Amino acid sequence: MIETPYLLFLGDAPDMLAAKVAIGIRDWRPDHAVGQISLPGCGADLGLTEMSLAEGKAAGAKTLVIGVANRGGIISQAWKEVLIEALGMGYDLASGLHNLLRDEGDLVAASQVNGGTLHDVRVPNVDYPIANGKKRSGKRVLAVGTDCSVGKMYTAMALDDAMRAKGMNSTFRATGQTGILITGSGVPLDAVIADFMAGAVEYLTPDNEPDHWDIIEGQGSLFHVSYSGVTMALIHGGQPDALIICHEPTRTHMRGLPEYTPPSMEAVRDMALTLARVANPACEVVGISINTQHMSEDEAKAYLEKVEAQMGLPAVDPYRHGAERLADALAAL
Repeated sequence: MIETPYLLFLGDAPDMLAAKVAIGIRDWRPDHAVGQISLPGCGADLGLTEMSLAEGKAAGAKTLVIGVANRGGIISQAWKEVLIEALGMGYDLASGLHNLLRDEGDLVAASQVNGGTLHDVRVPNVDYPIANGKKRSGKRVLAVGTDCSVGKMYTAMALDDAMRAKGMNSTFRATGQTGILITGSGVPLDAVIADFMAGAVEYLTPDNEPDHWDIIEGQGSLFHVSYSGVTMALIHGGQPDALIICHEPTRTHMRGLPEYTPPSMEAVRDMALTLARVANPACEVVGISINTQHMSEDEAKAYLEKVEAQMGLPAVDPYRHGAERLADALAAL
């Protein structure tokens, strides 16, 4: 188990999107985050107390969590000095990057000398099966997005909260490093060998009670040329009964792909629904989740009303306004 509380390491993250792991922990497990630590030139600020390693230790932090999800998942050489110093002070390290802590000889040596533990969250620890496509009992909902980092995990977390508040039977199923760090379990799907990804989602969302909803954390986007494969595995392995489309309206291009314009919500609806019905012909799109963090309250309200009229589905910002209407749409299926 990863010991809490955490000190969240932002490194030299260029912007807030790059710090989405730390942001997720701050927003969904604030009691786990004593503060943040960043390098000069960091473009991310969580609004938490900026601390040195010593100050974090004094505040009770037990694990330094790399809160950055950079392109390619690389442990920057610029971070090493801080990470090694943290191990020397008695911290454990936790990371969800593709570049594993355990593969860095200097970090391994420092952990052995000082007795610290290296937690690589993005390492599958189960021999997942190949998907068989058989229908499973229970119900499943998946968030799909117009892009990466548009709010699919937040939608799922907020939906789980709303459904539980209504007395509905639901479980959040983490499929990425942030969700796993928040909830303590899940499948690091983008680190699973491609042939087994859909099977890993079947494993994560097994047979369940007829009224039980698995709320599957979305990843990537069918329209993102870098990360579309993981989305496809979620759609087929998850066999969702319902899809929720997630969108961030201020984007001018796909995340990390300046030559690619984000698709329309209609294009995502049509593509995702067509593919979902391969594994579950009864699948329906039930709602729209809009990430309005860069809009004023009036702008957000007007945009949501516009989208609802345009798409003919409930449109909400589930983090800003709650996910009750999405929960109601699921209950009505």
